[in-house]
Amino acid sequence: MSGTVNTPAGPGELRRRLGVFDAVVVGLGSMIGAGIFGALAPAAREAGSGLLFGLVAAGVVAYCNATSSARLAARYPQSGGTYVYGRERLGDFWGYLAGWGFVVGKTASCAAMALTVGSYVWPAQAPAVAVAAVVALTAVNYVGVHKAAWLTRAIVAVVLAVLAAVVVALLTSGEADAARLEIGHDATLGGVLRAGGLLFFAFAGYARIATLGEEVRDPARTIPRAIPLALGITLAVYAVVAIAALTVLGSGGLAAASAPLADAVRAAGLSWLAPVVRVGAAVAALGSLLALILGVSRTTLAMARDRHLPPVLAAVHPRFAVPHRAELTVGAVVAVLAATADLRGAIGFSSFGVLAYYAVANASAWTLTPAEGRPPRIIPALGLVGCLVLAFALPVSSVVWGAAVLAVGAAAYGVRRATAA
Repeated sequence: MSGTVNTPAGPGELRRRLGVFDAVVVGLGSMIGAGIFGALAPAAREAGSGLLFGLVAAGVVAYCNATSSARLAARYPQSGGTYVYGRERLGDFWGYLAGWGFVVGKTASCAAMALTVGSYVWPAQAPAVAVAAVVALTAVNYVGVHKAAWLTRAIVAVVLAVLAAVVVALLTSGEADAARLEIGHDATLGGVLRAGGLLFFAFAGYARIATLGEEVRDPARTIPRAIPLALGITLAVYAVVAIAALTVLGSGGLAAASAPLADAVRAAGLSWLAPVVRVGAAVAALGSLLALILGVSRTTLAMARDRHLPPVLAAVHPRFAVPHRAELTVGAVVAVLAATADLRGAIGFSSFGVLAYYAVANASAWTLTPAEGRPPRIIPALGLVGCLVLAFALPVSSVVWGAAVLAVGAAAYGVRRATAA
């Protein structure tokens, strides 16, 4: 159970290749993605001058979710993440519902990330660029998670370098004014919670480490170290970037921005830096897409092994030791969505589904015993309540779409059980 011996993968099993550093990088690649380049503006529209409080709310819930996920991943170092934890701790239905919400929601998120790449690289041909990005990254994932981790390292390095340049440029410009950080009367509890719900999904990538549990060396030690490390680095980066943007644009200017960081550098008189920000945003979206495809394909593998999805998707490539059929299927679905629809404004159900996924993770962590590594009870309790609060604080349309998607999944589960009986 400890996973301390790195034995060769058997037939149908994935190979343990990722250490702490690689696992942290995969988490960073998932989190420090396109969200930081775009999520600040809609969050500022909701929270106003209370934007930083929204960031704190998202960070607290993310920390609780990360801690619960880390303890569960160490206990169950298998592909599938919360799908596996819910199944083992709460019962088959709850695991299935978490997996359903994750696969459907994150598949839509993949398409949105691909379209984000297209909109930055070649706006006039965004769908075509998006499809090309999906095909390329699916091919990278196909030849092995270790190669994907190396590409993610390069992407994370580029994005962090761009963000560092932006922060230094903004804070040292003549337009920076700390008075713009003051909290005004426009900050309300509801607005802060809605902003927290929007910003939360810029952090949600830490679960990608857990979904790769079957490919991590010594998972009982690696995963509990990697998840908090990745989350902590991301929280620090986001806080510094948000503060820098606010000091130049203020909450009102940030709320009105179409491309927050690009607008901020232009407002600071640094127009030469705007193209660099565009490149960084495109690379960040590629990093998010790469990690998302990894995570969705591994959860698809786990659900196919349990026959909640077609068993043919459970195959593992004999040479590359990856779930190749699951990866190709996910890639194909995402490519079709990216080619036929603009999902960036219509993935509210994805947000709702991911919060439901983490709610199941926290409920699962609550059932752990001290001998199984249970975190302090306040952590899964706060995480569960926080997930539900943020989910239902989302716009009504997002809640309706999200609830509908979960209801369809529950109905499909019921039909399958009835026909099996």
